[in-house]
Amino acid sequence: MAALPAFQRTWVLIIGFVVLWNSGFIGAEYALPFTEPLTLLLWRYWSLAIILLVYLLARNRLKWPGWQATSIAGLIGVLAHGTWLGCVFYSLEYGVPSGIVALVVALQPMTTGLFSGMVAGERTPPIRWIGLLIGFGGVMIAVTTRMEFSDPDSIFAYLIPFGSVAAITVASLIQRRLHVKSHDYSLPVDLGLFYQSMGVALAVSIPAILFEGLATEWTPLFLGGLAWLTLVVSLGAYGLMWILIERIDATRVASLFYFGPPVTMLMAWLAFDDGLLPTDIIGLGVIAAGVGLAQMKLSSPATETGIIRE
Repeated sequence: MAALPAFQRTWVLIIGFVVLWNSGFIGAEYALPFTEPLTLLLWRYWSLAIILLVYLLARNRLKWPGWQATSIAGLIGVLAHGTWLGCVFYSLEYGVPSGIVALVVALQPMTTGLFSGMVAGERTPPIRWIGLLIGFGGVMIAVTTRMEFSDPDSIFAYLIPFGSVAAITVASLIQRRLHVKSHDYSLPVDLGLFYQSMGVALAVSIPAILFEGLATEWTPLFLGGLAWLTLVVSLGAYGLMWILIERIDATRVASLFYFGPPVTMLMAWLAFDDGLLPTDIIGLGVIAAGVGLAQMKLSSPATETGIIRE
C-alpha cells in the first residue's frame, strides 16, 4: 500500500489528536471521584515517567541532554501538563461541566495567534485569523445555551480554566521556538516527554502529599481512568500535539482546540448520557468551517512559513 502524501498524513494526525485530546476530559471525570486533582496528577505522571524510562532504556535512547535542556523540558511539562491539567481537574472538581471547561481551553488559539509572530517569527495570514474567529463563533454557539450565569458563587470555578489557556499557550510557543530556531535544547518527542513527565511528577509530589495525603480509592473504574489518561492521552495525544507543532505553525495547531467543546460534549453524551443539543451540532459545523480556513495552505512550500513538511 502506497504511503499517504504529507498533507493527508498530517490530517490523520490532526483527527487522532482531536479525538484523543478531548477524551482526557472524560477520563478525568471517571477518575476524579476516587481521588484529588494533585494526587491524580502524581499517579499519572509517575506512571508515565516509569513507562517512558523503560521504553527509552529498551531502545537505548535514554541520555542526559544537560541541565539547560532538561530544565526547559521540565518547564514545558509543568506548563503543558501539570498546570494545564491541574486547572482542568480543579474545574471539574468544582462541578464545571466538561464542555464548558473545553470552551475556555478553546480560547487558546486567540492568545497563541497574538504572540506566535513575536516568539517564533511566524506570520499569521488574515484568512487564518478569519478562520479562528469563525471557530470561536462556533464554540459560542455550542456552549452558551449550557452556561448558567445566575450563580455568583460559580464565577471562580469558571475562571480556573483560564490558567490552562495561559499555561499551554506559553508551552506551545516555547516548543515551537525551539524547533524554528533549531536550538540544541529541542529534544526528540519521546525523550522530551520523559523529562516533561519527570518535571510534573516532581512538581506535584510534595503538594499532593501535604495537602491531599495521596488519598485514593483503587477501584477498577479509577484504574481504568488512570490507564486511559496515562497511555492514551499522555502518550497518544501529547505526542501527536508535539509532532504537529513541528510540522505546522503554532497558530494552526492551536486552532484545533476549537473542536474541544462539541467533541467533548459528544463524548460526554456517549459516556454519561449527557444531552446533546441541536446547537452542539450546528456549532461543530461552524467550527469545522473555521478550522478548515485556519488550516488552508495559502502559498507554495517555498514561500510559506510553517508549511507541512515531508
